[in-house]
Amino acid sequence: MNYRHAYHAGNIGDVLKHTVLARLIVYFQRKEKPFRMLDTHAGIGQYDLTSEETLKTGEWQQGIARVLEADMPDRVAALLQPWLGAVRDMNPGNALETYPGSPVLARRLMRRSDRLTLTELHPDDFRTLSERFAGDFQVKTIHLDGWLAMGSFLPPKEKRGFVLIDPAFEVTDEFERMTVSVLKAWKKWAGGTYALWYPLKDARAIKAMHDAFAAAGVRDLLSLELKVGKSGPDTRMLGSGMTLINPPFTLADEMRTLLPWFGDVLRQGPGSGWEVTQLIGE
Repeated sequence: MNYRHAYHAGNIGDVLKHTVLARLIVYFQRKEKPFRMLDTHAGIGQYDLTSEETLKTGEWQQGIARVLEADMPDRVAALLQPWLGAVRDMNPGNALETYPGSPVLARRLMRRSDRLTLTELHPDDFRTLSERFAGDFQVKTIHLDGWLAMGSFLPPKEKRGFVLIDPAFEVTDEFERMTVSVLKAWKKWAGGTYALWYPLKDARAIKAMHDAFAAAGVRDLLSLELKVGKSGPDTRMLGSGMTLINPPFTLADEMRTLLPWFGDVLRQGPGSGWEVTQLIGE
């Protein structure tokens, strides 16, 4: 309950997570039929980059700030436009002062027919989140543990959509909790898309999660990794990964374009790199 994303808003982890989030929304909007997104660990929705919390760490300066300042090839710019367009719209001046968390980014990209369910357990953060979306008929905010949310709200009535899972990783068994919860949800809604974010600090736990998915019969499992340096259990986070169940068929190729560029722009030292791996086929 102590984790506050404000300290990490706009960092290298958000670069990967929000790029994938935006590409998921773009993909689901290829069809006219509406979809629902469930964000299990929603936070407060958006972040003030001039606040005491963000200034204390300054992590956004090595993430979103570098991305916005870099020269982009046309293909990279086109793929990043949904995410970066939202960031630029929220910062009309020359200064970067506001950053959209997953809820606000998703809401800005959604059509009138699409829906967003947000769950957050931290009482203060939930209060801020619920006030931010008060009166918005497309958004439902719920004060609930994200792991319970997947059991309660899946499958969605729209029958199409995705789940974004971004826990705090403050407890030692977070990978185990994520694995168990996702498998329970997948058994209820095997056709849904699940996007799991995590820091690249415990390779053994990540492999155990992937092995558990394979043993349960999960198909179409994609792994993405972005490292700006060499990180481990005793270092600060210098890399993050995402595992996706039932990813868009377009996503792997999109990330093979974006991740090498991110790797060059965000590199902080030896050990940087990227990977796009289809762990299990369809």
